[in-house]
Amino acid sequence: MFKRILLASDGSEHAAKATEKAVQLAQLTEYTFIQDIYAIEGDSRLKSLSRDEERESRIHTTDEILKQGNVEYEITFMHGDAAKTVIQFANQNSFDLVVIGSRGLNPVKGMLLGSVSSKIAQQVTIPVLIVK
Repeated sequence: MFKRILLASDGSEHAAKATEKAVQLAQLTEYTFIQDIYAIEGDSRLKSLSRDEERESRIHTTDEILKQGNVEYEITFMHGDAAKTVIQFANQNSFDLVVIGSRGLNPVKGMLLGSVSSKIAQQVTIPVLIVK
């Protein structure tokens, strides 16, 4: 089934639900790997990729779900626009599926500019599962 799953996280409630679904899918097949990416918007020259307290608290739930699911995983922090970062990472690496929550932490931006999940679904070259 799915051997390599790309999970896009932002620490939101919908991201936690997406994480639960990714774990369920990973448990269906032996040796499935989940790559969780957390896109940090902003200028990378001004902010470091170190895990500060805010990032830690946001990603804590995702990390706990992955640990409890007993699946192989890695969490990676990247700088850039969330949609563009996920799209580029998904299209340049060998994944079987992208899993993402339907809503993120910034609903106002989503209404004005379009949701991250819909942009990803339209522009990646592999299947996308959007979790409500």
